[in-house]
Amino acid sequence: MTLGQRVRQRRDEKGLSLSALARASKVSKGYLSQIENDAAPRPSGDTLFKMANALGTTVADLLGREIEPTAREISPVLMDFAREANLPEADIQMLAAIRYRGEQPHTMADWRYLYESIRRTIRGRESDE
Repeated sequence: MTLGQRVRQRRDEKGLSLSALARASKVSKGYLSQIENDAAPRPSGDTLFKMANALGTTVADLLGREIEPTAREISPVLMDFAREANLPEADIQMLAAIRYRGEQPHTMADWRYLYESIRRTIRGRESDE
């Protein structure tokens, strides 16, 4: 599948018109049309990033590349919280990737607060849809 085909497929999946994608990505409708028809030179990284964000995907996805998530080092405090809360591996890895000003929470209470905040935010979004 070409870049243009993947862009069109993601746009169709989202139910976006070419005009709507142009507005959301701030990329001209004409250029998007050229990309979708594989008639444009390879777009810049910035353009790919704008399109991917507007389509709710990644640049790697648009380029047809799979990125293997790397296992993160999990702090002992996070591990203790994860065991206590019986977290699935995906949630543990998600939390392990979080940094604020280069640091992670230092206590189980802070991890719990962070995790519950994320869950509430996601639950709130799901009920809006």
